[in-house]
Amino acid sequence: MSIRKSVKSFILKNYLFTDDDSALSDTASLVHAGIVDSTGILELIIHVEEAWGIQVLPEEMVPENFDSVDRVVEFIARKQQVLV
Repeated sequence: MSIRKSVKSFILKNYLFTDDDSALSDTASLVHAGIVDSTGILELIIHVEEAWGIQVLPEEMVPENFDSVDRVVEFIARKQQVLV
């Protein structure tokens, strides 16, 4: 499963309670759309750390990294490049 598909699936199942891909745009703001709150962002961060074996530093816990499917995917890709 691709990173994008995995991230989107996690968000759809855990916050929108569906598996319908069309329920969430990859660019939609998770916070502004009311999909996640601060606790939801923390759960997403924990999922990212566990699923991809990366550490999210406190200074990386910002909307630029976690406010949409696209941003999460880009963040994971950057972190994986650092680990390689």
